[in-house]
Amino acid sequence: MTHTAPRDVAVIGFAHARHSESTFGTTNGVEMLAPVFAECYRQTGLDRTDIEFWCSGSSDYLAGRAFSFISAVDSIGAVPPISESHVEMDAAWALFEAYLKIAAGHADTALVYGFGKASASTDLDTALALQLDPYTVTPLWPGRHHVAALQARSGIDAGRWSEAEMAAVAARAHGRDAAGLLDEPYVADPLRRHDCPPVTDGAGAIILASGDRARELVDNPAYISGIEHIADSAEFGARDLTDSPSARAAAARATGSSSSDRPDLGGVGVAELHTQYTHQELLLRAALGLADDVTVTPSGGSLVADPLFSAGLERIGYAAEAVWSGRTERALAHATSGHLLQQNLICLLEGRTA
Repeated sequence: MTHTAPRDVAVIGFAHARHSESTFGTTNGVEMLAPVFAECYRQTGLDRTDIEFWCSGSSDYLAGRAFSFISAVDSIGAVPPISESHVEMDAAWALFEAYLKIAAGHADTALVYGFGKASASTDLDTALALQLDPYTVTPLWPGRHHVAALQARSGIDAGRWSEAEMAAVAARAHGRDAAGLLDEPYVADPLRRHDCPPVTDGAGAIILASGDRARELVDNPAYISGIEHIADSAEFGARDLTDSPSARAAAARATGSSSSDRPDLGGVGVAELHTQYTHQELLLRAALGLADDVTVTPSGGSLVADPLFSAGLERIGYAAEAVWSGRTERALAHATSGHLLQQNLICLLEGRTA
């Protein structure tokens, strides 16, 4: 059997809806997605008839109805017929599927999108608890901040980070002075409001293209030089909550490193991390071995706006923008799904001279 190398795949367009605490649109995301698609078309010169594969990420549990992603197809249009797929998780994993579709030669262009209307949930903690072990944890119905507090406290007790370091992460993300943050009340000890993500409605989209097609459409594609995702155990007691071996291993595989414990991130100038809590940024920086001179999540990330099921996709989009703008030649994007960094995806992006 003859094996051929996968084709180059590049990010050529990215847009997201305005982040909002609440929108008046429906839970299928159509009202948010239509202008986002239009902006992606404008950036690339494509229209919907040029897209050969569509893939989305969302959650029927969050939307409160079955097959909500089918209703979202209204934002694409009924004619002509399309090749479409969906993942029940953050749209960063939909991007992974679309990447494979193009790399394998089954499409030249793909549009990936994600959406979530968190404000529509009458009890967001209950909806998100459905991701937990259905026998031992979900019946306890723990709040999302309280679960995260277990991880934050574990790291503090182990000397991995401090509340002051967590406050410094929040201050940078929000553009605030860290002074006084530690005087604020706890939401779930040791987490304060600035340590936690806000409830956010949002949607985002990315256009991918094969290497040859990308060079025809835009001046400076952001090529995906490596991508991988790995999951840790869903059982909290079966893993070290102060570390993320799955993120580290995914980075090692994405970079082609010889050791799963030492990903080769040389040359990475910007790292967009999908961390919903301040301590998780500190955890991931250590797990990935990011150098001190790497600019971490300049977009502000999920501490500023956390649109469920598109926040991870946005990290890839913002990393691509860092390459397009010339701020870095190599960027890393990270996405997570599940509680406490259980599943992790690493995507490396780079610019290339013709």
